[in-house]
Amino acid sequence: MCIPSAHQCDGGSASAGACGRAYVARIHEVNTTLHMVLEINPDAVDIARQLDAERERGVVRRYARCVHPRYSSSITPRSSALHGLPVLVKDMIGTHDKMQTSAGSYALVGAQTPEDATVVAKLRQKGAIILGKTSMSEWANVRSMNSSNGWNPRGGLTYAAYYPQQDPSGSSSGSGVAADLGLALGALDGSILYPSEANNIVGIKPTVGLTSRHMVVPISQRQDTIGPMARTVKDAALLLQAMAGPDPPDNYTLASPFGQQIPDYPAACKLSALQGKRIGVAQNVLSGVSSPVLSAFQHALDILQSAGATIVPGTNFTAWDEFRNSTTPDMVVAADFTSDLTTFLSSLTTNPNHIRSLDDLRAYTQHDPREQYPSRDTALWDLMLAGAVDNTSPAFWAMYQQNLYFGGEGGLLGALARHNLDAVVLPTAVAARIPALIGSPVVTVPLGAWPDGTPVVRNAFGDLVVQAPGVPFGMSFLGARWSEESLIGMAYAFEQRTRVRETLRRVVEPRGELGDVVAPDVCPA
Repeated sequence: MCIPSAHQCDGGSASAGACGRAYVARIHEVNTTLHMVLEINPDAVDIARQLDAERERGVVRRYARCVHPRYSSSITPRSSALHGLPVLVKDMIGTHDKMQTSAGSYALVGAQTPEDATVVAKLRQKGAIILGKTSMSEWANVRSMNSSNGWNPRGGLTYAAYYPQQDPSGSSSGSGVAADLGLALGALDGSILYPSEANNIVGIKPTVGLTSRHMVVPISQRQDTIGPMARTVKDAALLLQAMAGPDPPDNYTLASPFGQQIPDYPAACKLSALQGKRIGVAQNVLSGVSSPVLSAFQHALDILQSAGATIVPGTNFTAWDEFRNSTTPDMVVAADFTSDLTTFLSSLTTNPNHIRSLDDLRAYTQHDPREQYPSRDTALWDLMLAGAVDNTSPAFWAMYQQNLYFGGEGGLLGALARHNLDAVVLPTAVAARIPALIGSPVVTVPLGAWPDGTPVVRNAFGDLVVQAPGVPFGMSFLGARWSEESLIGMAYAFEQRTRVRETLRRVVEPRGELGDVVAPDVCPA
């Protein structure tokens, strides 16, 4: 079947209202099985009608340098990539509408942010329809030591579509599944790489500061970043283009070297983008990678080389072993979460459960039976509160500097500089943690799937399959801060030469077609 991508659907061959209803029907088909969408925006159809009316009058929202002092786009007769297209957002991203922003928890049900998250506001201004909220690992997996990816008390347990009871990874579990199944153009999330890998899709985790985190439930101000998950590199690039840029309420965005002149990320999608690139392989990071993944990765290196890239082996992360044995990275996140959560909670205009701090959140969670405590514990919060360290504590700065060393001179940035590299490539399973320490960008693309005969392995809780035949895995392009344009180009050139995504088969598939609302020539065979 054909799910129209952004660049296919912009011609107006189908109304936003008709497309929106078709997407909602597809969600209903599979949501009772996979549990990936928490709620559908009750105003989505009305919003679609308004956008259709705009198009009929010849006005179509487009990208523009900020006309509004913060984030607005203009409205002109020029064509737009996103006008009338549906996008899903994770349940941590604030929407000032009838939907919840709860991080999957009953503690925040009924709470209200004073305004949309900036990334949501930007998408709305450019004509995207916020179709609904996706399910997620409760509190982005920052609660329990014995829970499951994709579980939260509001939505239950999310499954991916490539094996029965497949682990969708996390914490953006529902977003990964929804993007894979074509239930929207894509989804906005913070935890991007692992769920993109598990769901055979593309994820762009931007430099911290390229996109605003304003009105997003925080985990760590030093590591949080909002990016797109989509079925293709180009669709992900279109979404990133729409939401990038400075935003005064998030001072990290003011460090961007681009100002309002954001690079043209969709234009970076060129088949020639690998030509002349120097791409490193941190071989000491590969020591724990399983044989099927490593074999597919080695084949991918050959493809990169055949496309004109120079592969530079031995570009190791020199502090990798020290990093793996250190508790400092987790302590930095814990300290940030304790402080940043309090700040976010204080911004809520409605807070019916009176959650003002991590102490309040733990108490609520332990006393509401729907939160399944103690079978799903609060061990991470217990450790944070017992440690009594936040990001204003005297000990915090030294820990943060250690993190910068692990990701910088002792990690990715050191490898890039020593070997004059444009990027480092790694299997996605081992690609996420080092860039997170320094807030540098990563783009993951599909690489392959576990072969027939793979033993079935379940998670510790016993309710998800983490390894089995057909379960996808990915490859990531890692770069220096603000190098998204280059990484997107390389990822696109690889994606187009391999088309791995098209070769994998799901065990759950929505049956509803969009062909009834999209003209046949929009979705070529």
